[in-house]
Amino acid sequence: MTGLLGLFPSFESSVFGGVQETGRQAWSVLKNQSALDAKAFLYEAGTSRVSAAADALRCRSKVDTLLVWHCGLLKLTPFIASSIRRRVVFLHGIEAWHRHDAFTSWLLRRTHLFLSNSDYTWQRFLVSHPECSQISHRTVSLGCGVPLDEVPSCDAVPAAIMIGRMQKGEDYKGHREMIGLWPQVLESIPAARLWIVGGGDLRQDLEQLVQTARLTASVTFFGAIPEAEKNDLLRRCRVLALPSAGEGFGLVYLEAMRMGKPCLVSNIDAGREVVNPPEAGLVADLPAILRLLSAGSDWDEMSARARHRYDSTFTEMDFQKRLLAALAE
Repeated sequence: MTGLLGLFPSFESSVFGGVQETGRQAWSVLKNQSALDAKAFLYEAGTSRVSAAADALRCRSKVDTLLVWHCGLLKLTPFIASSIRRRVVFLHGIEAWHRHDAFTSWLLRRTHLFLSNSDYTWQRFLVSHPECSQISHRTVSLGCGVPLDEVPSCDAVPAAIMIGRMQKGEDYKGHREMIGLWPQVLESIPAARLWIVGGGDLRQDLEQLVQTARLTASVTFFGAIPEAEKNDLLRRCRVLALPSAGEGFGLVYLEAMRMGKPCLVSNIDAGREVVNPPEAGLVADLPAILRLLSAGSDWDEMSARARHRYDSTFTEMDFQKRLLAALAE
């Protein structure tokens, strides 16, 4: 395979999320594969459509494979290469689950290979785009970081942490459910704490729920915080709680497992694929929350399994190997 052109969202975006992070990982390995003759075109956040199209024309060349890292960039592809053997589109989650405009849908139907970060993402995509069901597909699970030499110890305080955006349009990550269960958690574990990290327009509503339930002493909102502070809270907690109803993958699960933290997930989205309950966590309900907040041999064993699942399957290198294998088929 020669002549691969990668079309990625900017890696320098001020909103550095999973799409940008995995795009950076993908590009770092693709550009070092001499057999691919790889080039990259980056769409800078905030660039106008006219400027983006002009930049794409400057990158115009004959390529064997065009790798598009986000559905929103598909409209640039006609400007980049007039004749390609394969168009490969990577599906990351929510951006692929709605019905696209006619032109983007036409480009999706002309895709030669779909890659998705989870089986769940692929199935959700097909609900909106059933006409793509016969196109080749491979699931390429994501990864991040490298294994730690030593797993950090928890605080004595039994804390569960939730990390993620709190947007009214994404009110499915499980915040309301965790807050609703917290009074019952406190009945069994009075010292338990719920730490909520992230920003968004849903935060005020959630804070009102906490105040109404008189939980302000045990539930803390940290807002959007620097990466180092987030990692410190993740180190100190006992469990990551993200029982989402619509997670396409969830890199935060990997960040938690890397530190030996079991995860609370739902059984209806990609969290189930990543954590594989009861291997590296549990499906979230009251008994599961109490179990993972409690110190002891049971928690120690699940912590070790979480770390092993990350170390053996979900490092950045694991992801890069899976991506290269999928592109080489």
